[in-house]
Amino acid sequence: MADVARVAGVSHQTVSRVLNEHPNVRTETRARVLAAIGQLGYRRNLVARALVTRHSRTLGVVSFDSTLYGPASTVYGIQQAARNAGYFVSIVGLRSIDRAGMRDALDYLAEQGVDGIVVVAPQRSAARALADLPAGIPVVAVEGDHHGDVSVVSVDQAEGARQATEHLLGLGHETVWHVSGPSDWMEAEGRIVGWREVLTAHGRAVPEILPGDWSPRSGYQAGRRLAGMDEVTAVFVANDQMALGVLRAFAEAGVEVPGRVSVVGFDDIPEAEFFSPPLTTVRQDFGAVGRHSIELLLRRIEAGPDAPRERLVASPLFKVRASSAPARG
Repeated sequence: MADVARVAGVSHQTVSRVLNEHPNVRTETRARVLAAIGQLGYRRNLVARALVTRHSRTLGVVSFDSTLYGPASTVYGIQQAARNAGYFVSIVGLRSIDRAGMRDALDYLAEQGVDGIVVVAPQRSAARALADLPAGIPVVAVEGDHHGDVSVVSVDQAEGARQATEHLLGLGHETVWHVSGPSDWMEAEGRIVGWREVLTAHGRAVPEILPGDWSPRSGYQAGRRLAGMDEVTAVFVANDQMALGVLRAFAEAGVEVPGRVSVVGFDDIPEAEFFSPPLTTVRQDFGAVGRHSIELLLRRIEAGPDAPRERLVASPLFKVRASSAPARG
């Protein structure tokens, strides 16, 4: 820092203010210091900085199964938001989130001195595992249990399902069948709740749920069953990958979409608009989830141990494409 100060023609304290982004530095002075830093190849010692400030400028993220579109996109949104806020991210990926795995992940991140932790916790088992939180570290859960003691950021899953079901009923379909996600996932539960609420409110029959596991194969298996049922004219599928499997099964069985059956998915994966036909679906704004998560976590870091529990909910967006159409008369 002394070398930078000498080259820039400023004091050691001015260099320190620039590095710490202090607002009371003139623009031209800041530019001169940054130019000197670049000329000398100066690199900040983040370990030393953390010892002095007691803040590592690093946030921890605990997630699992990054091959699934939803969790992977959520983690990416968190990373981008953290970077924009000037933080590094340390990620621990787990095959499944249980109490033992969660405890090990949280201990590992605590030992790294992270300032706070975001846990992507869409499963009931993950929400239960949040009972063993390390003392003194702010934690925010994404898609977690809203009834616990941890602050939560989520997408309104029930509202997305309501939009999908209302859309299909509005097209003249008598009822809507549902291919669900795994029973342990709170997202799947929320989508069932929204779907059932709309059918009940309209006085329509609530068909048997066909369970899936988020994979195209499970959607394909459900689609083969649905293809043999003449009364089926509309299907709401709990994610786009399963909807792809449903569309494949219908195509093999000669069931026209949307001629005979309309299909709606959930997530709006990048490939959804290129399905055959392009998929009507519910878009989750994972960028907003990431921003909300980091904003909430930084508030908790700033407020300290007495920070109030908060819940932030992002709204879904309904995307109409060619896989849904009015029911045949």
